[in-house]
Amino acid sequence: MKVIKEIDQIKEEMVGWRKDIHAHPELAFKEHRTSKLVAEKLESFGIEVETGLAGTGVVGTLKKGKGNRAIALRADLDALPIIEANDFDHKSVNEGIMHACGHDGHTTMLLGAAKYLSKYGKFDGIVHFIFQPAEENEGGAKAMIDEGLFEKYPVESVFGMHNIPGMPVGSFAIKPGPIMAAFDIFNIKVIGKGGHAAMPQTTIDPIIIGSKIIDNLQSIISRKVDPQEPAVLSITQFHGGDAYNVIPNEIDIKGCTRCFSKKVQTQLKKEMEEISNNICSAYGAKCEFFYEERYPPTVNTKDEAHISSEVAIDIVGEEGVNLSPTPGMGSEDFAYMLQEKPGSYIWIGNGDGEGSCMVHNPGYDFNDEISPLGASYWAKLTEKLLPQSV
Repeated sequence: MKVIKEIDQIKEEMVGWRKDIHAHPELAFKEHRTSKLVAEKLESFGIEVETGLAGTGVVGTLKKGKGNRAIALRADLDALPIIEANDFDHKSVNEGIMHACGHDGHTTMLLGAAKYLSKYGKFDGIVHFIFQPAEENEGGAKAMIDEGLFEKYPVESVFGMHNIPGMPVGSFAIKPGPIMAAFDIFNIKVIGKGGHAAMPQTTIDPIIIGSKIIDNLQSIISRKVDPQEPAVLSITQFHGGDAYNVIPNEIDIKGCTRCFSKKVQTQLKKEMEEISNNICSAYGAKCEFFYEERYPPTVNTKDEAHISSEVAIDIVGEEGVNLSPTPGMGSEDFAYMLQEKPGSYIWIGNGDGEGSCMVHNPGYDFNDEISPLGASYWAKLTEKLLPQSV
């Protein structure tokens, strides 16, 4: 593996940053300590810094040479509302909040690249280091864009990276086209007529109606959506009732959908609303249907995905880069940035050894062994995209 020597030499320093961030996780739009740490590090590297974009976002700007071509590299700052199950020294000190997705590592890898590029970087142009708040569910990327991110910092292209447990250390995966799914949420309220559980004939039972809706929603994926179009519809909540002997007046059904195209996204919403309304009507109940499009699909542009793959191959060799990974059904709000600018989103292996677990698990931890790899990827990508004149 061709890790940049100067980056490998600061590995222990990077580990220190990462463990500090891990021990002090913060939720979406509340990453005040984390953004302060990031800003202070960037300033110590001699990088120009703006803070406060979308509340807690940080943008560092580094210019070298005479060129005005610009790119952006992005990492995420926020943690998740999870009680950490680990017992190591850098375990979260904020009860009920945990870096269970590796954003602590993503931030560290980009900081490591920023330190290297500020001192040793061989490039001609401008690189913007974007440290984004609120990736988890709250759309911090969109918030930064809405506040003028790319007007203040115009760029040719933008790039993101995420660790993937189960992929070996020393591996990357990337492809052009969709790589992460769209993420939408829904809430179906069934309003019936409550009453005594001993006299169900006097009620319009929303629990029975809700169960019929859930059963029929699953037929959308199996019988309505083209089998060659990946899609997921998951019911994750069913709320209703407060007593053993009372049929409630109403219930709520909540969940999310995933897909890779606007066509399927529109179809899912339409079919779900029709099924919900028609079943409620058949039983004499009322339906309130809510559907919100959260994150669009994450779609890599062809040229940028190719350049990213070349950089990854340079670091770990052809055998270490999967150029045709199966797209993930998870979602990523970096998708909003890719709707604005060409770019790519790459996966880096977090390890597949004993004890490794998937992200969003209370036992997860970012693998510090990959920090020099990720930082080297960012640095080499910058130097490839913004080459010095010969």
